[in-house]
Amino acid sequence: MHVNLIKGPITKSLILFSLPMILGNLLQQLYNIADTFIVGWYIGSSALGAVGSSFSVMTFLTSIILGLCMGSGILFSMLYGAKEESKMKTSFYVSFISIALFSIVLEILCLSAIDPILKFIQIPSSVYSMTREYLWIVFIGVFFTFLYNYFSSLLRAIGDSKTPLIFLAISAITNIVLDYVLIVYFYLGIKGAAIATVFAQFLSAVGIMIYVLYFKKDLLPQKKDCYFDKDIFLKIKDYSLLTCIQQSVMNFGILMIQGLVNSFGVVTMAAFGAAVKIDSFAYMPVQDFGNAFSTYIAQNKGAHEDARIKKGLKSALMISTIFCLCISFLVCVFSKELMMIFIKPSEIDIILKGVEYLRIEGICYLGIGALFLLYGYYRGVGKPGISVVLTVISLGTRVTLSYALASYLGTQIIWWSIPIGWFLADITGILYGIKNEKWLN
Repeated sequence: MHVNLIKGPITKSLILFSLPMILGNLLQQLYNIADTFIVGWYIGSSALGAVGSSFSVMTFLTSIILGLCMGSGILFSMLYGAKEESKMKTSFYVSFISIALFSIVLEILCLSAIDPILKFIQIPSSVYSMTREYLWIVFIGVFFTFLYNYFSSLLRAIGDSKTPLIFLAISAITNIVLDYVLIVYFYLGIKGAAIATVFAQFLSAVGIMIYVLYFKKDLLPQKKDCYFDKDIFLKIKDYSLLTCIQQSVMNFGILMIQGLVNSFGVVTMAAFGAAVKIDSFAYMPVQDFGNAFSTYIAQNKGAHEDARIKKGLKSALMISTIFCLCISFLVCVFSKELMMIFIKPSEIDIILKGVEYLRIEGICYLGIGALFLLYGYYRGVGKPGISVVLTVISLGTRVTLSYALASYLGTQIIWWSIPIGWFLADITGILYGIKNEKWLN
């Protein structure tokens, strides 16, 4: 299940390594789509709006944990490429304890502050109680999210992206089946969707942890490796904290946009909830490819393979461009049909609002594809701070334009602000790379 990223054909290695990550997140998005479909058809548009808003909150929280785990994974990749096994094991010990404690605190804070969170994102009174009920249960799964993402980052750091896919697939299938059973047969409503989500998270977390404990013991720290190393802690802090900031800033901006969208009423809220999931499903492969590319860059940096880094950039750009052009065509042409997967044909106002969003985003996927590659590159070479800057530019543009102009131009400016932010960040990242990165010259 291991892909050698330091030797062999570059394009083939990138595709083989990234494909399980892409398939894994596509499965996750498939669950999100199935969840949206079941909630929209069997509970109603109000529940759809509640789940859509909850999705934004959970994406933000997950991004914090994911960022911390990804940051540790980058350090693992560098140490693995440099063949420094002892330091890698100590890094595992230090990072696991640190992120686990943080995740526990985060879960407690979320459960304690659920009402302020709902008020911040401006949940309408008509769906407030429903959203609260859903989030209260889903917040319980925060620690399970940490376990799965941490062990996935560890395995991907050594070139194994297939094993996390297996456990994610089991989780996604379980989630979909439980969603249907609990909502349709046990009449648990939105509570059933939340229970299904948490149980599936538990399943994937415990499964991948047991796999590593029993089958990858060589990666685990021994007694001699379990000590606090200040230098390693500072490196973990630099990589993990900045990657966490980048991920959370990105999703905090989305959360702020969700709050603005909610102020336009339940129709816009429901349309946005469905369209965002289609949008996420469409560009998720290039996001995962960017994460895989980050591991490729980190391993080759650790191994001092500068020539492979430069060739990898060209190969990754070609793959990303081809995919983005294809997916842009499909989303723009079939946007109405995609919306009708989740929304009943009779609710035409919701469908048309979602189509408007999808066609604006759909023609601009090249922008987000390039941005994910830039994120991956700068994380991989040990400059996650640049990724943070690019994220701030992208999200800052989105939030500023939306809040400044939405009251005058309506929801269209909210939709257009997203690709405008992508392209401004792309230009900044490319100009910085041309000036400062020898592999981009």
